[in-house]
Amino acid sequence: MPEGDTIWRSAATLREHLSGRILTEAHPEALHRLRGRTLEGVEPVGKHLLMRFSGGWTLHSHMRMTGSWHLYQEGMRWRRPRQFARAILDFGEWTAVCFSAPVLQVVRNEAPAVGHLGPDILADEFPLDRVLARARAAGPLPLGELLLDQRICCGIGNVYKCESLWQRGLDPWKSSADLGDRELGELFEAARSLMRPNVSGRAAPRTYPGSGREAVHGRRGRPCPRCGTAVRSRPQGEQARWTYWCPRCQT
Repeated sequence: MPEGDTIWRSAATLREHLSGRILTEAHPEALHRLRGRTLEGVEPVGKHLLMRFSGGWTLHSHMRMTGSWHLYQEGMRWRRPRQFARAILDFGEWTAVCFSAPVLQVVRNEAPAVGHLGPDILADEFPLDRVLARARAAGPLPLGELLLDQRICCGIGNVYKCESLWQRGLDPWKSSADLGDRELGELFEAARSLMRPNVSGRAAPRTYPGSGREAVHGRRGRPCPRCGTAVRSRPQGEQARWTYWCPRCQT
């Protein structure tokens, strides 16, 4: 699943090339009302992307597990077959294509789509006090589920859930009630520190010996870069997302 930093980079690319341009053609038919309108802005909100057009219309997309936005100029080969295109937006010099997004809708009011979300982990101004208040209001939750709850803080996905918990040495099944506000805040700040550099494309490679970029995610059975213990994994939560952790470091 695309995480918040991926959506931020997609929004930045669309904004750079398309903002201020007039949409000359749109497919499918449900998007025809956007033709002739100017793209006024592109905003990422957690894992959602909002393209705002003149006249008060917004194209809302959510990538879920499979979606992605691509930009093409005339003559460029599309990276995916046309039958997977959910939206084709022609701005003249550039064509924006949304592939395989399960959620794609033109709305007047975006509140029902994103109004329930907590503060964005990647926002320039990050209101940690509001995130902590939402976390406490949600009641005790396993930390691995808490980080993925977009109503508390939006933008964190499964990769950075696992990596943040490893960085802080916390058991993914430990209850949020067992952490004080300071320690819980440090966990969210750890996720933010891992993700923010990716927004600008200037992320420095992490130096976990022999592990590539991730310390635990996707590394089941391989040694923890901190202590050498074999990384474990198992599903967690109602959505059964795979959690990777070190049973020695994260106790």
